[in-house]
Amino acid sequence: MNQYQLLKLAKRVGLYALIAVVMVYAIFPFYYAVITSLKPSSELFRVDFWLSSVDVSNYVQIFTQKSFVRAIFNSILISVSVVVIALLLGITASYALGRVRFRGRATVMLTILGVSMFPQVAVLSGLFEVIRALNLYNNPGGLILSYTIFTLPFTVWVLTTFMRQLPMELEEAAIMDGATPWVTITKVFLPLMWPAMATTGLLAFIAAWNEFLFALTFTLTDDQRTVPVAIALISGGSQHELPWGPIMAASVTVTVPLVILVMIFQRRIVSGLTAGAVKG
Repeated sequence: MNQYQLLKLAKRVGLYALIAVVMVYAIFPFYYAVITSLKPSSELFRVDFWLSSVDVSNYVQIFTQKSFVRAIFNSILISVSVVVIALLLGITASYALGRVRFRGRATVMLTILGVSMFPQVAVLSGLFEVIRALNLYNNPGGLILSYTIFTLPFTVWVLTTFMRQLPMELEEAAIMDGATPWVTITKVFLPLMWPAMATTGLLAFIAAWNEFLFALTFTLTDDQRTVPVAIALISGGSQHELPWGPIMAASVTVTVPLVILVMIFQRRIVSGLTAGAVKG
């Protein structure tokens, strides 16, 4: 084996080693959370990287708490509502911004992009006053409104970029057939935009599912809280006890569905995010 082949082999080995390190760094915390959730309380502080036995008592404990089950239902309701509203408003806004020529369109797009850069804490006090004025405090509607405000700019931006790449001939043929703009959107463009819609919808769902600051601020009672807040409020038998087992079980319970969704739609996510990146 000559020097060139040795160098090529060393580069390949180094690349695979780097990939292995990144995978371990990314996956190990979730793996350790899973095995911790399957340990009894007496073994939680014993450092083991393999399970000697499986104990589901932590999962039984969290699912016997009505507040946690209710929090899961609230998160599903709010996240799905945010996705539906964001996609409905995003697809119509993307048609206006991507297909209709009007003065100030670039300014509107830059404004949308700028709004998406604001941190949540910067608008927390003002949004709290709005939600209180609308009588949406401690109500799912308040979280749906606040989450939609933060997910809509990204949704509009991605869908507009995708919309601009659709052939103009499709729209012209629909207009010649007497189609209204709404019919053009739903019957012509919508079937072609599933990759972008799957991307934006899934990312909006994840953002709403994992959001903590607004959920903690805009809710007060257990029956209105979402999963992240419910996990943070899990308490032990005394003020000195931190129930790591139930916390890990709850975390795994709410994370696994997201991992499955991402694995199922990973190709659509990539194709949706890269839509419009290469013109032609």
